[in-house]
Amino acid sequence: MSSSETRLRDEIAIFGKSLFDRGYGCGSSGNISVRLEDGLLVTPTNSCMGRLDPTRISKLDWQGKHISGDKPSKEGFLHLAMYQERPEERAVVHLHSTHSVAVSCLADIDPKDVLPPITAYYVMRVGKLPLVPYFRPGDAALAEAVRALAREHRAMLLANHGPVVAGKALDAAVYAAEELEETAKLYLLLQGARTRFLDPEQIADLNLHFPS
Repeated sequence: MSSSETRLRDEIAIFGKSLFDRGYGCGSSGNISVRLEDGLLVTPTNSCMGRLDPTRISKLDWQGKHISGDKPSKEGFLHLAMYQERPEERAVVHLHSTHSVAVSCLADIDPKDVLPPITAYYVMRVGKLPLVPYFRPGDAALAEAVRALAREHRAMLLANHGPVVAGKALDAAVYAAEELEETAKLYLLLQGARTRFLDPEQIADLNLHFPS
């Protein structure tokens, strides 16, 4: 095992514990992956993000074949679909975080862009957030639904399930997933209140100064 792979395994465990300790996941929910030259690392099935053993993190090849480590997450195909459609991304985070899941269950959200532009950092780190229709966990058809949106979107929200977020590095993917969850929380807190969102001119200015 190369020193860079060892470092990435350690980083997955560190960020997994950080997310778990702050309530972004519970039990064995959520999974994290990182791209390698010869495949990807992904957290094992039924593992707790707060108690990951770096040496037991699963390794897959680009066909999804299990190479080493514990049995991979049954949602590993979501990560593969994101990487295959977005070759520039180096990490993917999938959470079952409470507020994002709550928003994904609402009946009146826009499936083309679920959350409004509440803050500058949401626009910069997430951008538009489409809703993926509901599929049961582990359904391979979910991968194709994710794939259809992945080329145009670095983040998406799975209906009644949770967010999938890609980034050019593991920390970037984690920070974007956290920003999404906090924005979902803000959105729910603001329900029923007169709210000032960022306007198209402000969004264009952000995209000009902070291109993705």
